[in-house]
Amino acid sequence: MRIKNRVFWAIALGSLILDHLTKFWVVGNFALRESWPVWSGVFHLTYVRNTGAAFSLFSDNGWWLRWLSLGVSLGLMALARYGPKMNRWEQSGYGFILGGALGNGIDRFIAGYVVDFLDFRLIRFPVFNLADVFINVGIICLLIASFSNPGPDSPS
Repeated sequence: MRIKNRVFWAIALGSLILDHLTKFWVVGNFALRESWPVWSGVFHLTYVRNTGAAFSLFSDNGWWLRWLSLGVSLGLMALARYGPKMNRWEQSGYGFILGGALGNGIDRFIAGYVVDFLDFRLIRFPVFNLADVFINVGIICLLIASFSNPGPDSPS
């Protein structure tokens, strides 16, 4: 049996595994709110728990985010399985978004919060994790896909 949209599935699985490996490492090596400077004052690894969405939005009432993550994940899997054959940019974009949505969604279902640890202090950006990075990389890939005009022989 030939798997359709193989790049999608590979990127989704790889990003999910990498996201969870880094979170397990942080939880196993940091105390809550502990911070290790990688470049002092610029970039730190800081273990925090986020019960909300990006920028801790909906922290007080974020229970619905787990269901949103599940819905997005199921929708993306259905698109890759039953939808059209996508070009590589689309597969990459949707794959990264699925990996990120699953990474944070699994955390929300199991623990009720997401482990965040990437702390850019120079610009005072909220602490985030690799799942968040993957979702943003996925959006960038989809933007590139929307501006590219793949030929009929576009490889999958």
